[in-house]
Amino acid sequence: MTALHRLLGKPAGVIDEALLDEAVAAGLAETDDLDWKRALPPTSGLSESDFPKDVAAMANSGGGTLIYGVEETDKKATRRVQVGDLTERHEQSLRSAAITAVSPPLFGLEIVRMGAGDDRAVAIIVPASTNGPHVIYRGEYFGAPIRNDASTVWMKEPQIAAAYRARLEDSRRAGDALHELWEEVSANLPSAQRARIILAGRPRSTVSRHVKPDPRVISGYVSRGWSIGQWLTNNRAMRGQHPLESVNMYNLRPGLRRWMAMNSSVAEDEFGHAAQAAVHDDGSVTVAATVGGQHHSDDAFQPHEIEARDIECAVADFMGLMLAVSEEVPVREYEVQVGVEWTGAPLVIWSFDDRGRLSTAFSTPLGRYLPVIRTVTMDCSDEEFIQQVHDVAQDCINQGGILRVGTIYPDMPWRKDRGVAG
Repeated sequence: MTALHRLLGKPAGVIDEALLDEAVAAGLAETDDLDWKRALPPTSGLSESDFPKDVAAMANSGGGTLIYGVEETDKKATRRVQVGDLTERHEQSLRSAAITAVSPPLFGLEIVRMGAGDDRAVAIIVPASTNGPHVIYRGEYFGAPIRNDASTVWMKEPQIAAAYRARLEDSRRAGDALHELWEEVSANLPSAQRARIILAGRPRSTVSRHVKPDPRVISGYVSRGWSIGQWLTNNRAMRGQHPLESVNMYNLRPGLRRWMAMNSSVAEDEFGHAAQAAVHDDGSVTVAATVGGQHHSDDAFQPHEIEARDIECAVADFMGLMLAVSEEVPVREYEVQVGVEWTGAPLVIWSFDDRGRLSTAFSTPLGRYLPVIRTVTMDCSDEEFIQQVHDVAQDCINQGGILRVGTIYPDMPWRKDRGVAG
């Protein structure tokens, strides 16, 4: 819920022109999470302007809203004024300044355009941050700004120390919650001898709005995640098994504050394929799939034997599903945990040799698979996103002795907004 909704007694929703007009007519006063601004800061010298301080202060205060295009007197809104056209270049500059002129970088600004002609206004919604304190630099000096009612002040040393302690404690709690989510998926999977991969992603901070509890919407997320996963592993000659291919994405089952896409068949089919996926109300995402004991061109693997490309495809589907959810919720950053479970003999990861044949020549048998834990960013460029997918997959196969990812290429032409290559 934004400051405007809260102060006007409205339910959570989007900021639009009608809401802004009501706020101005009511003469709403600035608060610790609402700041009226007359004009947008120019792109020239943006990093040295008050903009980084303003957004950092909001983030350090639990999030808030900056409204550009409103004149105020004694901190109270009096009338709307022309803010000018916010071009795509100008918007990119604002986002860039929040990342490059604030430390740690401040991701996830939500920028909303309102009105037209003489009534143009812009709202910048700053999310609550788990990375505080956010500081800004002025030459050799730095400070951590914070809101004090309607004013922006600088944190004192005890406040900064407390903010760092809170960051560390929040990180610990988030890590515990992510591990619990992963363990929950593992505990609820049917008992199986074949090795299985489990992937869990949890938003780093509280989302501004929850996933819509509509199975048709969730089916759309799963379908788009599958499409993205397909394109991320666009090398058809080395195509692996995609978990989202094996789930029934159009007949979802409800769970506790989540919707689940279960395996298409009741039990594993003759090829050992089994998978499930879930999208939680808070934007969390889980994917699990059987990867051991699969059939290949020559024979069937043992339950403790898996292919590197199946791990890569699971990572691609998982990241694709998180991206699909993040586009709507929105989630800017996820903490992810990927692990493999099995029983019996040491885990062996097969890969293709230089002649295109499946081989264990480079595999290192594992008695234990260490979980891969990373922070991934959804609010990034296409190139940065696919690099993250590649890096997570590489971490997952490296510990099994496999050097190179075979199906995901960081330099491939790809666009997130289309979910297709080229």
